[in-house]
Amino acid sequence: MFGRSKFGGALAYLAAAFLLLPLIAVIPVSFTPKRFLSMPDGDWSLRHYRALFEDGAWLSSIGTSLSIALAASLLATVLATMFGLGLWFRRPRGGALLVGFALLPMVVPPVTSAIILYFLLAQLRLLDTMLGLVIGHAIMTLPFAVVAMLSAFARLDRSLEMAARNLGASTLQTIFLVVLPNLKAGMLSAWFLTFILSWEESTVTLFTSGIEVVTLPKRIWDNLRLDVDPVVASISVVMVVITAAVIIARALARHRYATQS
Repeated sequence: MFGRSKFGGALAYLAAAFLLLPLIAVIPVSFTPKRFLSMPDGDWSLRHYRALFEDGAWLSSIGTSLSIALAASLLATVLATMFGLGLWFRRPRGGALLVGFALLPMVVPPVTSAIILYFLLAQLRLLDTMLGLVIGHAIMTLPFAVVAMLSAFARLDRSLEMAARNLGASTLQTIFLVVLPNLKAGMLSAWFLTFILSWEESTVTLFTSGIEVVTLPKRIWDNLRLDVDPVVASISVVMVVITAAVIIARALARHRYATQS
C-alpha cells in the first residue's frame, strides 16, 4: 500500500533525483571554454567535445574499451549459460556449493580480485594485453551473468525437455533447438549487464594494464590524476547519454516483446 501511495511515489522521484543530480552537474562543466574544470561563466563552448573526437588517444581508448567489453561479455554469457545448463540438466547434489563458488568474485573485494588476477596474468604472461583484460573482465562479470541465467532457468518449464526427449531428440538437439531458444531473453540480459560492467571496469584494469592497452576508464583515471582536462566531463556526458539511450531502447524492446507475447 505504501509503495502505491502518492507519498511513496514522491519518495521514489526524490531518490532518483538525488542519484541523478551529480550526473546532471557534469553537463554544464563539459561546455566550459576554459582549460580546467569549471562552470561556464556566461560563455559556452564545444571545444572539449571537438577535442574528444579529434584526439586519437581518446578515440583509441574508446575502441579498446568497446572491444574488451564485447569480448568479455560474450565470454561471460557463454560460460554462465553452460554453467546453468549443467545445473539444469544434471541437478547435482552440490549445486548450491557450485553456485556459491561461481559467485565468489561478486563478494570478494575488487582490490583483492585485482591482485589475484595480476599474479595470475603475470604467470601467463598476459599482463597489459587485450586477451589478459578480456579474461580479467570476464571473471569479474561472470557472477552477474550467472545470476541472470539462473533466473532464466528458474522460469524454464522442465516439461520442454521431457517432450523433446519423448520425440526422440538427442541432448544436443534438446539444448540448441528447445532449451536455448527459450532462454534468449535471459541471455540478452546477461550479455547487456556484463557489457556495462566490463565497459566501466577500472580496478582490475588499473592493476593488469599499463602502457600497451589503455581503456577508457584508465585514461579518465590518468587524466584526473595528472592533468584534469575538461574533456573528462565531455566523455562523461557522452557515456551517460549513450547508456541512457541503450537502457531506454532495451526497456522499449522488452515492453514490445511483452505486449506481443
